[in-house]
Amino acid sequence: MNGQAPIGEDDLQGYVDGRLTPEREAAVEAYLEAHPEEAGRVRDHAAQRDGLRARLRARHDEPIPARLRVANIEAGLEARRRRRWTGALGRVAAVGLWLFVGAAGGWMANERLSEPAPQAPAGTMADRLAGPAMSAHRVFVAEMRHPVEVDGSQEAHLVQWLSKRLGRPLQVPNLSREGYRLMGGRLLPASQGAAALLMYSDETGRRLTVYLTVMEGDETSFRYVQEGEVGGFYWRGGDFGYAVFAQADRQSLLTVAEVIHEQTSGEGPR
Repeated sequence: MNGQAPIGEDDLQGYVDGRLTPEREAAVEAYLEAHPEEAGRVRDHAAQRDGLRARLRARHDEPIPARLRVANIEAGLEARRRRRWTGALGRVAAVGLWLFVGAAGGWMANERLSEPAPQAPAGTMADRLAGPAMSAHRVFVAEMRHPVEVDGSQEAHLVQWLSKRLGRPLQVPNLSREGYRLMGGRLLPASQGAAALLMYSDETGRRLTVYLTVMEGDETSFRYVQEGEVGGFYWRGGDFGYAVFAQADRQSLLTVAEVIHEQTSGEGPR
């Protein structure tokens, strides 16, 4: 092989997906000519890929839902900021009125003014985590040319970049034992800050996504949600909320969720 690294499974998968450099692609083609059985397996993978692309072509051609367009997301965030600002002005006006009354009514009114203003509910974990994760999964698993922003071959850079943008050190789960290899990841907007979407695929081409965003709290119980053929589990652990989705049965998704929890929480098997 002229000093090149041996051809491995990652090279064969990269050859099928068209992700190799010209030099490495030529090396794989030479390897396949010398190994007919491997060449047949690669052709089978390519046929599966083409079949999946044909089945998902209609979804691929659909426009990105309006709720996920950057302009609409930014408009929504701006509207929420305006509502918070208007609410703050209202509270200031109310405080001014109570101060006026307190000047005549004495310390009783002053004590009432010292109580903290009620906070608006932050939204359920399903709204903040499961909903956005399901939407992101449906949009990007159907993407054939650009399913991720940073390829899985650059995992160290991916971890550093996403950790910096989320403001917390994150860990990319290793799901090879469950039959999934890392394709890569991307950065997404979230209701509070940013979120990361990691994408995996198995040998049949089925894709699985792991969505995570910073989320306070210590609840770790798994919750299941399903829409059509797509299902998944979501939970909160450490500094993050996690959600894993795929077109797979509930038990296999639970196994993947438990592996992710085990690797990211340091608590051991559940």
